[in-house]
Amino acid sequence: MKILVAGATGVVGRRLVPLLVRAGHEVAGTTRRPERAKALADQKAKPVIVDMLDEAAVREAVTAERPDAIIHQLTDLSDEDFAANSRLRITGTRNLVDAAREAGTELMIAQSIAWLYEPGEEPAVETDPLDPKLPPYKGVTALEEAVAEMPRGVVLRYGALYGPGTWYAPDGAIAQRVRAGSLRPSSSWTSFVHVDDAASAALAALDWPSGPVNIVDDEPATTADWLPVYSAALGAPTPGEAGRHAAATGRPVSNAKALGLGWKPQVPSWRTGFADMHRSDHAGGRGRSSRS
Repeated sequence: MKILVAGATGVVGRRLVPLLVRAGHEVAGTTRRPERAKALADQKAKPVIVDMLDEAAVREAVTAERPDAIIHQLTDLSDEDFAANSRLRITGTRNLVDAAREAGTELMIAQSIAWLYEPGEEPAVETDPLDPKLPPYKGVTALEEAVAEMPRGVVLRYGALYGPGTWYAPDGAIAQRVRAGSLRPSSSWTSFVHVDDAASAALAALDWPSGPVNIVDDEPATTADWLPVYSAALGAPTPGEAGRHAAATGRPVSNAKALGLGWKPQVPSWRTGFADMHRSDHAGGRGRSSRS
């Protein structure tokens, strides 16, 4: 297939492009930063310099490429600017979907999030409603509704991304908070996914039917469970205990649908993933997530 990866130099995109190339696809990748073009070329992908917030430029770029599929991995989180990220989800996705439909592209696969479900005791599945009270709701629903306009639109609801280049990397924002002692154990739920597994899901989704799919590992956990393991991997002090009677917040997320479609996380639990991430960092794998 001819595939355009939007956000090809982001934390997932730079892992995804080599997977697509090795699978035999013809790959072009977008970045808004000209200095990142060489990195894409080195991965045997055609660099496309475009700002996804520029409607005319997006239309021109997609029309020129006329891809069979677009994989949307756009984020803007390097400075923890959630308003900028929401704007990219809303405006960037709208521009990309309109351009794709005009160019005759059949398939779009897009990055969404898995921590937006309404509270509940059972692990959330894709048919469960999203919670409009949570801040990302507007941007996420705008993205998912736009992608649903495609002839075939697959939405990957990623869990909390960890691994090199993420906030959970040893030089990332979460690690800094843990070392500072500002992150405490609690009963809030998190469902994680390693960035390599997030990339492999995007590759697999080329063959999936339309609709949302949760992409999370096999072990949802509360902060009280994962934070001591993560702190130990960082060599940071063990955080204090959580309150005994605190009510659980958030919700565990099920990956049953993705497993049924043939995807399987190579890092099935954050327990081993955190330790492996720490070792790879010492071997030289550092970086930060950013808008691409």
